[in-house]
Amino acid sequence: MWGGRYKLGPAEIMEKINASIGFDRRLYAQDIAGSIAHCDMLVAQGIVSAKDGRAIKRGLVKIREEIESGRFKFSTKLEDIHFNVEGRLTELIGPAGGRVHTARSRNDQIALDVRLWVRDTIDRLEPMLRDLQAALIDRADEYAATIMPGFTHLQTAQPITFGHHLMAYVEMFGRDRSRMTDCRARMNESPLGAAALAGSPHPIDPRKTAKALGFDGPMANSLDAVSDRDYVVEFIAAASLAAVHLSRLSEEIVLWCSAPFRFIALSDAFTTGSSIMPQKRNPDAAELTRAKVGRIVGAFTALCIILKGLPLTYGKDMQEDKEPLFDAADSLELGIAAMTGMVRDLKANPERMRAVAAADYSVATDLADWLVRKVGLPFRQAHHVTGRLVGIAADKGVDLDKLTLAEMQAVEPKIDRSVYRVLTVEASVNARKNIGGTAPANVVRAVAEARRRFLGRDKRAGR
Repeated sequence: MWGGRYKLGPAEIMEKINASIGFDRRLYAQDIAGSIAHCDMLVAQGIVSAKDGRAIKRGLVKIREEIESGRFKFSTKLEDIHFNVEGRLTELIGPAGGRVHTARSRNDQIALDVRLWVRDTIDRLEPMLRDLQAALIDRADEYAATIMPGFTHLQTAQPITFGHHLMAYVEMFGRDRSRMTDCRARMNESPLGAAALAGSPHPIDPRKTAKALGFDGPMANSLDAVSDRDYVVEFIAAASLAAVHLSRLSEEIVLWCSAPFRFIALSDAFTTGSSIMPQKRNPDAAELTRAKVGRIVGAFTALCIILKGLPLTYGKDMQEDKEPLFDAADSLELGIAAMTGMVRDLKANPERMRAVAAADYSVATDLADWLVRKVGLPFRQAHHVTGRLVGIAADKGVDLDKLTLAEMQAVEPKIDRSVYRVLTVEASVNARKNIGGTAPANVVRAVAEARRRFLGRDKRAGR
């Protein structure tokens, strides 16, 4: 493949460190698609004859069939997916196979392949994120009025609804979809035509290949075209944030499934047992999804370090971008699929959720707000009065609504019997009807709006 410059073959260790076919074979579909588009352009521009163009395309189609059927023999001596495909093409059609590389370099070829692969991956992940949102929305609809404790510092804070909690993740994954869409739009330019780095002297038509491959157009600068990997970094950054969201929900599932919580249960489909403890039901799907963020963020860090010191244009260092990219994409895809399955599988325990929500004086803030609204106290004074009442209730070992009116009036004389109407978890959640609030009626409206915003349908259209 190196022509006449080299007389001797590479050392064994050089061959081993230089070869990338062990992982970049995953790019075969994109590589062949790019070669077909490039061949069509060469023929249209009169650079390659129509006869050779037909032979090249027939050969490329056959190679794709061989790879997909498992009959293709990959060789480390041919280093990468480009040389493996081109070598086999020459075997199939003779010297005409070498014409496919006219006006092209492996530099713009690999830049094209990776762009196409990332674009295809985003096109596959985006509907998966949408399906995860759909699962969360359906569950939120089901549990719109199910009361649970809301936490700050993992301490009981105020009552909320389970549906409201799940809808928070719908928003998070909606932003993840948006970031993927933005990444795709920004990267949708073709590097073909840049050749090694300076462009090609042949009368090529980069706009034709860009259009054939679904790009918005060719890249404006040949140096940038072969050296840019921003889109890989941006994709993995978006994947990292999506993985963080998956990890946060996974952590909550792990907590909610534990004996001290008992908020939800997962079936046998998403749990495993213990080799020694027969009673165990471990939420391993959630734990493994939680762990995936380490691999994905690690890929982001690795790629930034690979790129940070590279002068323009191409360096062989860039070969190291693919393994972290592939691993990050695989990990995210598996995590999304596992989380979607768990969300659809989980069953809530409303009685337990409500019991915990009602404990630890979770309606204290409602009492303080009532003192502001009804009695007219400044909030800081209302906060102080409520704190004193909580202290009295704690000393007695009772909830706030079990204090007598006389005990409350001893702290604040203007308190009247209507205070008891705000001292239940039901009253607390139903009072929060403002935009973004946890009231069940709000959740129902948010579900309908989310179906329209994220799923493109309403409840009447089916789920």
